[in-house]
Amino acid sequence: MQGQNEYLRQWKRKFKDYIDLLMVREAPPLDRLCAVCKKDGVYKCHGCFNEPLFCTDCCRTQHQRHPFHRISQWTGSFFQETSLSKVGLHIHLAHDGTPCPSSTEYTSDLFEWSDTDENIDYDDYPEGASIPLVTDSDHPAITIVDKSGVHSLSIWYCHCPGALNRDMQLFQAGLFPASFTRPKTAFTFSVLDDFLLDNLECGTSAMNYYSKIRRLTSSIFPLMVPDHYRELMRTARQWRQCKLYKWHGFAHKDDEPKAGDLTLFCPACPQLGINLDLSTGTTTQPDDTPSWLFTRTLVMDGNFKAEHLHPVNPSDEVPLMDGLAFMVGDERYKSHLSIAQDHVQKSDCNNHHAVNQANASRQKLEATGIGGCACARHGCFVPHSMVDFQKGERQMNMDYALSQALNYNTDGISRAIIFYDINCQYNKFFKDQITSSMYLSIPFGMDIIPGIGLWHVHGHQDSCYVRYASNFIHGTGRIDREIMETLWASLNIISPSARGMGTPHRKEVLDYQMNDCNFMKMIRITKFLCRKFKEAARGAAESKLSFQNINETAHPDMVILWEAEEALAQANRLEDPAAMDIYEVRLEKAPTRKQQELRLLQAQNHPDHLVTSSLSRRGAATWLATGLTIEESKVSLSRDVKRLGRHPTDSQLLRVARLRDKLQTRITGFLEMAPTYLGFEVDADEPDSPVDRVHNSLDEDYSDLDDCDHNLDLEIHHTSIFQPELTIIPLPSNLGMVRCKELGLTNLMKEETALREGQANDALHAIRVHLGDKAIIFRSTVRSAKSQASSTRAWTQVRLVEKAVDLNARIYSKCWLQLAKLPDHDLLKKYLPLKKEHLKASAAVADPNARGQRDATLAWFWCMDVQGDTSGNDWMTEFYWVNWLRTKVLCDRWNEEVILVKHEMQWSINFFNHKAKQWLGHKDNAASTGLTGHACYAARQSQIYHQLAAHAADSFQKIIPVTQPEGPVVGQLIVPVG
Repeated sequence: MQGQNEYLRQWKRKFKDYIDLLMVREAPPLDRLCAVCKKDGVYKCHGCFNEPLFCTDCCRTQHQRHPFHRISQWTGSFFQETSLSKVGLHIHLAHDGTPCPSSTEYTSDLFEWSDTDENIDYDDYPEGASIPLVTDSDHPAITIVDKSGVHSLSIWYCHCPGALNRDMQLFQAGLFPASFTRPKTAFTFSVLDDFLLDNLECGTSAMNYYSKIRRLTSSIFPLMVPDHYRELMRTARQWRQCKLYKWHGFAHKDDEPKAGDLTLFCPACPQLGINLDLSTGTTTQPDDTPSWLFTRTLVMDGNFKAEHLHPVNPSDEVPLMDGLAFMVGDERYKSHLSIAQDHVQKSDCNNHHAVNQANASRQKLEATGIGGCACARHGCFVPHSMVDFQKGERQMNMDYALSQALNYNTDGISRAIIFYDINCQYNKFFKDQITSSMYLSIPFGMDIIPGIGLWHVHGHQDSCYVRYASNFIHGTGRIDREIMETLWASLNIISPSARGMGTPHRKEVLDYQMNDCNFMKMIRITKFLCRKFKEAARGAAESKLSFQNINETAHPDMVILWEAEEALAQANRLEDPAAMDIYEVRLEKAPTRKQQELRLLQAQNHPDHLVTSSLSRRGAATWLATGLTIEESKVSLSRDVKRLGRHPTDSQLLRVARLRDKLQTRITGFLEMAPTYLGFEVDADEPDSPVDRVHNSLDEDYSDLDDCDHNLDLEIHHTSIFQPELTIIPLPSNLGMVRCKELGLTNLMKEETALREGQANDALHAIRVHLGDKAIIFRSTVRSAKSQASSTRAWTQVRLVEKAVDLNARIYSKCWLQLAKLPDHDLLKKYLPLKKEHLKASAAVADPNARGQRDATLAWFWCMDVQGDTSGNDWMTEFYWVNWLRTKVLCDRWNEEVILVKHEMQWSINFFNHKAKQWLGHKDNAASTGLTGHACYAARQSQIYHQLAAHAADSFQKIIPVTQPEGPVVGQLIVPVG
């Protein structure tokens, strides 16, 4: 298959031929004959295929059904733009496009006012302007705005007895009148549809869209085209209302829509009476149906880009659909705000923007943003749950949004999981706010379980992760609960153009955008659920294997204890979120090097310790610890030297020289104390020094972690041989096991082993901390950087953290190599070699709260014998306990996801069938009352939903047998009928 660049190379060879053909089209055919009657051709139509040539009569007759094509007239030397009105084209309304038999002469329709405030001086138009207006008083024209441009055409109305009013005749012909008594401007349905679609997909404002229309009309004099921008905005509002009423069946019934009726909601969320029947019908509950299956899972969030300026004349604004779609009704919402208590909250967690900035006010704005709810599993906005913010994201605003969301189609649902960025603070006051307000309510008996999305929970204190992250909540399945962030993206496209609209107009635009977002989710739900099922089946199998690996190696008594503690924590989480802290890791119990040194010093001074018989050995732990510190400095300095590059500056060389001098001073002091503990003088630079020089190359020791060029000559930067970082100091691990035994240094080797264990723990802990810092920097700084300067500063922080990770990884690797030289220990079974892939944030399993770790299974230091390690080590017992719990919840969530997705498949089919049946009822009612058009539209809508149901059932039945999941299933997939 050829790539795009290959096509461009071919295009360069063919370009001249193409451009020549393009210029040929500027001239008429050589015979210049009419394409219909073969007479002299004068007019070329740019809207007809292949731009045919017509004579005057044929041009008029051929365009009786295409009055909005643009034509050009041959002048003898070129084609000049003109209008179909110049060839005598008239548009006859009614009578199938033929003249009305009741009108033999066109009635003059002159009057003083028009649809626009702008008066066009026709004398301003140059000769040959592209929109020649018909100004003959005997045959007045109407300005019609179409996708192809602005047209001035002669309209002939029907004057038969009982004929519709002129505005209705225009509407019946597919032209939306800009006024109702004597319309002089109309918009084609196609241009209104095109504008609304452009507004949805591209965020095109009415001003920009009409500017495009003017340029299509006249590329040279667009400003001379009549400006109907205001009429376009107004008629687009009216057209939105017509479309929503039509789509949601209110053209078929006399009932007025209620709050949220002009919307689509999620087809895959359980809704009693729509896609779910708990008593009879398609979903019968077996005894083992999980209690969490019928749960409304919502996510709340605010969007501060959807600002709104104060309206110019708020008392004169006219709402068309107040509270009927997604934005809440204005009157009741304002009544709630007038009595709600505005408590300034101070977060006792981390510094959350939504809490501490809740009272931020901007004087020029009527609304500082919007907030609301969506279903957390599929990302559909909840009808009648979107609110405006007045002073930031206050609790009183979100209380109203959540109250409305919890009452929308939740009959028969007694459990709701609510995800909110600051739920650790928000949930404290929610129930109090509900009970204290007459405008707030939640369904009786509904349990509300608070959660925090996985993206935001990492900005909280560590305790919030296990208490509120979705990983640890039964019945959530496997999603990150941050889907609301993606939904704002589509709204942010139109938010700038809606910023200065009137209040009702802005709400209608936002409603229409959210309804379209839900519609797109609905028609894509089949593909979405198929993909989710594949992921769930694969995740369930992998997590089951991981859990079995750790569960089978643990002592059965421990497993029974752990299961009991998990059940107790889950039972108490609503009343006491701290019960979930059993899932938290406490890494501080691993012994550090300082703790090991302190233990050795205390042991040396104990009356029963062997070193009391040899005073020369007293203080050996401190001397050894000093040696380990020198080693770490050598590692750091060696890394700095490698990073100098081939052309270092004098300042860089001076810094390295000072570090070398400082290091040499410490080495000298260390060597001076060596005879006290080793029993002989040591000069590490002598050729016959007793130290073991095997593995003394830093390049070799850190080959797996070093990103530098290993072949760099270290002396390229200087001529001196003064390199203390290459000095091998006389630690027992460097002397070698044989030499130490000859010198009687067995106890010294044991002490170094203990210190090395602490050093390894310190290095691994530092790596975990810095990897966590790196994740936080990415979330809070890198991704939120708005400028080149802030981005540069953010990446500087990332590189500093990466340097710290690299340094500690080198220290650990050096420690591991030295441990390998020390005898009589089995620490290398626990501490394995560190690889590059272990230094990725996603592999930081030792910090399970780190972002992206919910799918991570245990790292190498967990692949040990659980029973053996936990029998005599309390902190390892806790490690295995916590990781057993986390591996289990990972397995549980994947199993829940399999069950949920299977039921969501059935619920989606039920939803489509319900809609099809609903429209079929509308069709029967319309047919019985003689409303033929209503019946036809209802039949078409019913067929659409039947097709969606059939497609969903076929897709689901193809994918489910591939990997049959475990777990109870309520009902079976039902192939739709009809």
